Amino acid sequence: MLDYSAKLTRTPWDIAEADIESLRAAGFDDRAILDIAQVVAYYAYVNRIADGLGVALEPYWSEGKEDYD
Repeated sequence: MLDYSAKLTRTPWDIAEADIESLRAAGFDDRAILDIAQVVAYYAYVNRIADGLGVALEPYWSEGKEDYD
């Protein structure tokens, strides 16, 4: 699942039926594969919107976040 998610994020044009078959072989049904693809796509979308609008992270996401706990 993680290999598929990384590939879908980095090189979505390279996704092939073999990638889907690998997920099925690992025990994921079509509904689970759809869910994985939707979550990966959603995070890619949200991150691109945030980056495109210059949204800054909250201070607790930066290094030293333990100072905000």
